[in-house]
Amino acid sequence: MYHVKEIFYSLQGEGAQQGRSAVFCRFSGCNLWSGREQDRDSAQCRFCDTDFVGTDGQNGGKFSDAKQLAKTLRQYWPHANSEQAYVVCTGGEPLLQLDAPLTQALKAQGFEIAVETNGTLAAPAGIDWLCVSPKAACELRLQQGDELKLIYPQAENQPQDFEHLDFQYFFLQALDDENHLQHRQQTLDYCLKNPKWRFGLQLHKLLAID
Repeated sequence: MYHVKEIFYSLQGEGAQQGRSAVFCRFSGCNLWSGREQDRDSAQCRFCDTDFVGTDGQNGGKFSDAKQLAKTLRQYWPHANSEQAYVVCTGGEPLLQLDAPLTQALKAQGFEIAVETNGTLAAPAGIDWLCVSPKAACELRLQQGDELKLIYPQAENQPQDFEHLDFQYFFLQALDDENHLQHRQQTLDYCLKNPKWRFGLQLHKLLAID
């Protein structure tokens, strides 16, 4: 059984694939926070701004098997050319649910598969684009992939702690809280001094889209 908070078609707003059209599958649940405000202060990750609780979001629901979910996701790709079909599996933490049967079913539907994960769980085979975003002082099991996205600043995680890892792209993204303008300047300054890191924008927020 797969629990999905929401499914929608939009543009990728972050990272090296920014601006690319995609079907987004937001899985319910996370291993670093319950998603409930009363638990935020005691959570391992305390700055998440995403609702991933339950299955009551746009086109969300419970799916009994991988083929059913993959077929449903394919229906939201509005183009006949399946060679360009692109799905972003996100959350919450998608690797709590994304498994080998589902990646195989998505491939059978013609999807290129991207995953956005906190990196604390193992990933199944078949993922085409892996974005890892380390959180707090959690052990990072996924130490290689396509892009590493670090929310900045984090007291527990310093950019230099990750520079030795095997990723093609390194992004710093300003922490979006009440001090966002200050964090944005800190992030800009760091990237200017350390060109290994790229300044990560959130295009979907700038455009006010999902």
